[in-house]
Amino acid sequence: MSVKIRLARGGAKKRPYYYIVAATTTSPRDGRYIEQVGTFNPMLKKDDETRVKLNIERCKYWLSVGALPTDRVARFLDAAGLFKRTLSNNPIKAKPGKKRLEREAAAAEKTKEATEAPAETPAEPAAESGESAA
Repeated sequence: MSVKIRLARGGAKKRPYYYIVAATTTSPRDGRYIEQVGTFNPMLKKDDETRVKLNIERCKYWLSVGALPTDRVARFLDAAGLFKRTLSNNPIKAKPGKKRLEREAAAAEKTKEATEAPAETPAEPAAESGESAA
C-alpha cells in the first residue's frame, strides 16, 4: 500500500479549503483518507500564519514510514523544515515546439518573398504593356 501526503478539497464553490491528508494513492482526491495532518486555506493572505497549519509530529511519522508528498504539499513541508524539496529544471520546456518552428519558417519565407516581389513587379508590367502596344 503506497501512501501519499496530498491535498483534499473542501469548502464551498469558489471558496476552496484544503485538508492535508495521508491517503492511499488509489483513493479519490476528495474521498477516503487515512489521516488528516493539516489544513491549507488559499483564501488567506500569503503572509498569514494560519494559511497553512500542519501537525508536525504526524507529518514526520508519515514521512518516516515512506509516504511521499505531492508537489504542493512538499512546498509546505519544505517551508516547515520537514522535507527537502528538489527544484526541477526543464530548459527544454521554454523552447518552441516543432510546429511553431515550422510556422515561423514558413512566415519568414513568405515575408522574404513579399519583400523581393515588389522590386521585380514594376519592371515586368511595363515590359508587357510595351509588347501589347506594338
